[in-house]
Parts: sequence; C-alpha cells; structure tokens
Amino acid sequence: MNPGLRLKLFLMMVLEFFIWGAWLPLIFGYLPSLGFTPGQQSLILNAFPVASIIGMFFSNQWADRKFAAEKFLAFSHLVGGLAILGCGFTKDFMPFFLLMLVHCLLYVPTISITNSIAFAAMKDPAKEFGIVRMGGTIGWILAAWPFTFIFVNWDAVNAAKTSGFVDWIGTVFANPLTGDAAKAATKWTYIVSGVASLALAGFSFTLPHTPPKKSQGESLAWLEAAKLLKHPFVLVLWLVTFVDSFVHNCYFNWTGVFLGTPTTAGGVGIASNWITPVMSIGQIAEILTMFVLGATLKKLGWRTTMIIGILGHAARFAVYSFMPQSAAAIILIQVLHGVCYAFFFATVYIFVDAYFPKDIRSSAQGLFNLQILGIGALVANSICPWLMQEVYTNAATKAVDFKGLFLVPLAVASVAAIALALFFHPPKTADASAGGGSAPAH
Repeated sequence: MNPGLRLKLFLMMVLEFFIWGAWLPLIFGYLPSLGFTPGQQSLILNAFPVASIIGMFFSNQWADRKFAAEKFLAFSHLVGGLAILGCGFTKDFMPFFLLMLVHCLLYVPTISITNSIAFAAMKDPAKEFGIVRMGGTIGWILAAWPFTFIFVNWDAVNAAKTSGFVDWIGTVFANPLTGDAAKAATKWTYIVSGVASLALAGFSFTLPHTPPKKSQGESLAWLEAAKLLKHPFVLVLWLVTFVDSFVHNCYFNWTGVFLGTPTTAGGVGIASNWITPVMSIGQIAEILTMFVLGATLKKLGWRTTMIIGILGHAARFAVYSFMPQSAAAIILIQVLHGVCYAFFFATVYIFVDAYFPKDIRSSAQGLFNLQILGIGALVANSICPWLMQEVYTNAATKAVDFKGLFLVPLAVASVAAIALALFFHPPKTADASAGGGSAPAH
C-alpha cells in the first residue's frame, strides 16, 4: 500500500472514532443529570447496539451488494452528524432519544464499512491493519483531551490573575467545573462529535473507490455470513465475542462514574476535567499495542493473542475491586485498555477478513459487530445502570459498592478466556469454506 493511500485510510479512522469518542465516555453521567430514569437511560444507551443489530441485516447488505462503500460512508455521516449535533441542543427525553437513534442507525454500520474500505486496499491485512486502525485510537484520544479545557471554571482562572504560562496552566488544571456546571458543559461533546461527522462525510469522497461485490452464491450477504457459524471455531469465537463485548461495555458504563466519585464514597475522586483524559490513557497504550499486533499474531497466533486481550479486562477489574483507594494504580491500569482492544477486537476483525469470503466482507464484519457493538452492548447497557443504581447502591447511604460491582465483569471475563482456550481451534490457514487468503499459524 502506498504512503498516500495509507494516510487517507489513517485519517478516515481518526475521524471515524473521534465521532464516537467525543460523546461516549461522559454520556453515562450526563443522562442522569438530565433527570432521565434508569429505564430512559437504557433506551438511549441501547440505541447504539440496536443500530448494530439492524445494520447487520440492512446497511451492511447494501454496502456489500448495492452501493460503493465510500458513498455509503459519506451519506451516513452527513445525516448522522446532523442528528448527534442536535443532541447537544435538547434536554428532553424523547427528542434526545430519537436523535441518538437516528445517529446510531447511520453511524454504527460505518464502523464495518471503514474496516471494509481499509481491508480492500490492503495487500497484507495482518501486517497493515494495526497501523491504519491506530488512527482510530488517536481519534479517540484527540476527542478526549480538548475537554480538559472545556470542563474548566474559566471565571476562577481569570480571577486568579496568573503570571506566565506555567502558572496559568496550573491554575487551569486546578479549577475544574463541578456540579451542574460540569453537567451543562457536557452538551459540547455532542456538538464536537457532530462537526467531526460532517467533516468525515466530506472526506469520504477522497477515499479509494470500493464498489459492491457480485455474489457467487447467496444474494443476501448477511445470510451467507451467518451460515459460516456452522463452523465450530467461528461459532465459539462469535459467542466469546459477545461475552467480551459485555465486559468491555461494563468498563464504559461504570469507569467514568467510578473515577469521578469522591474517595469518601468509595470512588477515586478524580476531577471532572480529568476523567476523559485518564480514560484515554488506554487509547495511548493502544497505539503501542497496534504497532506490535502484527508481530504478536505471527508469534502467538489467533487464540493466545485473543486470550491475552480478554484477561486484560479481568486484570483491570481486579485492580478496580481490590485497590479502589489507590488513584495511581487505577490510572496506571488504564494502559491495559490497549491490550484489551487490540489483542481481542482488532484481532477479531483481522481474523474475519482472513477467513470469510470477500464478497460478504462488510456483512462478515457486521456479523461480529452484531456482538461487539450490538448484543453485547445491549445486554450491558440494560443491566449496568440497574446493577449500579439498584443492586450495588446502599439505599440508606446512596454509596455504591464498587468492589462487589466490579467482581461481576471480572468473573465473566475469566470464564470467557477459559472457554476460548478450550474450544477455539481454527485451521492454521483459511480455506475456501470459510474465506480466502492465509492466516497466521497457531
């Protein structure tokens, strides 16, 4: 792949994940601040996984069989960008929910589409995808850090009358927004996300032309992809992907609240303007992990690499459970997010490209996104608010039992790793029955 094309694909991934990373980390605390009930919160949060499920049967099918992928990407981000932009200007449940639903219905399929565009342009996906997908990690980080300055009490900073840059930056970091002011500022996460989506809509027309594929068999690409679940190794991976997605979404549901809760209430006590930067440490580590992903796959193979990714979740929740008062340990353990994502989810995407037929590429990616972004997230977003607010919150003191809460995903992740070790046995190379090309040895 030539450097110019690689840069375009890299920038595509930057914008694609900037859009999501701008609003996701803070939505879990923002929705309760708007007065939405746990049920209403779940409906809004589940717009994303429901969109993934619907996209499996419609959007990915169109991209595989009907439309050029880059044009589909442009349309989706134009309309979806306007929708998420609107979320920043409403505080009522029904408009917020409908706008989020429209955005998700159009955004979620583009995650598969961007993967498909990238894989179509690559000669050696196992080697090249990690570098291109690293753009998504950088996009997520870029979405997080500006809010360090948005969530600042600028009245207090201006009143301090600082002298020099060092004094000024120290004052900025020492005066985060709190309470209602911090909650009100969260609307900017949706506005920033919308602007980025509109930018990607325009940029999509510069991407390489990726036409729909002609089928040699089943006319419904999603059905042809689903038929490959008859292979035991594909089915096992698909089910484990659901479990890992559930655990992954537990992290996003609870970590922001855990970090921002005062130490007296069992949390870490991190200032509001530092929550997203602390969570972005995992994405910084993900950059390094993506660099070594190709070499890791070649040396360790699919199964071992994925198991390490799942165990990263278990280790992180173990620290959350047993060292909640150690802010240093909690911050440091965020680096495992890079291992969790790259060694499992990114590896799954590469595996799918290696083992599934090329004419159902988008639908094959969508089949696993059905678990990663759909069913796994749906279950987590339905259960997590209830677990935190009803099961693990003391009715009298309103304090959350974070230790007990985090033991749930710790146990689930451990079981998933064991299941993958025992039952996931793919052939050493992809064959015609499950895709074309070659795959790393095991």
